[in-house]
Amino acid sequence: MKWSQKQTILFTETISIVFVILFVYAAVSKFLDYEKFTIQVSQSPILTSIGHWIVFLIPTMEIVIAMLLALPRLRLLALYASYSLMVMFSTYILIILEFSPFIPCACGGILDSMGWTAHLIFNLFFVAIATIGILLLTQKSVT
Repeated sequence: MKWSQKQTILFTETISIVFVILFVYAAVSKFLDYEKFTIQVSQSPILTSIGHWIVFLIPTMEIVIAMLLALPRLRLLALYASYSLMVMFSTYILIILEFSPFIPCACGGILDSMGWTAHLIFNLFFVAIATIGILLLTQKSVT
């Protein structure tokens, strides 16, 4: 089925709105409970040496990507950034699950109560919708 330009725009805007909600919610949760987030990141066996950077960098990146998603001319770039961030989060979860005896959660808000498998599935869902958005926008620019 070939999508019309209107359907493509509507679908990519919906994907963008979902990511904006996710990233703003996650960043605000981390900033509101900054001390807890800092402690959780410092407990990570992988992030200890760069933890002091991560606690500021991740929520800042989430806010910047959310702002870029709101700008139609930068949406493709923002979807690539969203995809990359979600792949990094998913990879982190896989590494922690596979190689770490201690599994700290540096998630915020409702994600804090998710199990690690559920969190991985959640992240992979967002990887998939970012991929769909990228494919739709690149298809639109080719035609």
